[in-house]
Amino acid sequence: MPLSNNVIGAINFIAMLLSIPVIGAGIWLASQTDNSCVKILQWPVIILGILILVVALAGFVGGFWRIPWLLVMYLVAMLVLIVLLAVLVVFIYMVTNKGGGHLAPSRSYLEYRLDDYSGWLRRRVQGPFKWDRIKNCLATTTICAGLNQSFRFPQDFFNAHISPLQSGCCKPPTLCGFTFVNPTYWISPINNAADPDCLQWNNEQTQLCYACDSCKAGLLENLKREWRKADLILMLALVALICVYLVGCCAFRNAKTEEIFRRYKEGYT
Repeated sequence: MPLSNNVIGAINFIAMLLSIPVIGAGIWLASQTDNSCVKILQWPVIILGILILVVALAGFVGGFWRIPWLLVMYLVAMLVLIVLLAVLVVFIYMVTNKGGGHLAPSRSYLEYRLDDYSGWLRRRVQGPFKWDRIKNCLATTTICAGLNQSFRFPQDFFNAHISPLQSGCCKPPTLCGFTFVNPTYWISPINNAADPDCLQWNNEQTQLCYACDSCKAGLLENLKREWRKADLILMLALVALICVYLVGCCAFRNAKTEEIFRRYKEGYT
């Protein structure tokens, strides 16, 4: 068996291994509470990782068993997948490029505004039908209930670094001037006109601020942070896949050259 075919098989084994972090990134996203409620990114990432695994397996088989048509199919399909992965990496970066928290008076945690985020992300949560499904999902989690176990005194809570989702969904906006009873129970607002979300706050534990724009913004900030982490993994996998693909192309060309040279020698023996 020509050396180049062995090389093709070996580098496609590496490509199979590189599909693992891509699939793992999708599974990690699916395991996050906010992503499991929104369901936007995790399945495209998982499916793309599985396709990379299948195509790399085809290249592995084609390399070791010297099946030219399978190697050609591998080269074309892997190129398409690399382009798709590159598009996904750039897309995630672009839609998460906006947003961020704002300091609240006398608070350590940040608060979030929906208008700060990209239009594409906002459209994923705006609209009654979309948000009703998401907020009902969030209300069944322990995101807010866990705060009551961790913080019993006002100053402890005000000095806490809670997550964006907890900041937006589990408490009213600071500008409303509510009085702290516990992290998810607030009374006597001073200024209901300070923010439209002031009127949305409800001490019912299944409602809280889940109807607030601040909750949508907190969700998008959570998504942004998690997607950025996943995007870093995808970018590293992309760079490695490009290197593997280029080596594979060189090895395939060398294998074709070796085959032509072998046939030429056989023709003169």
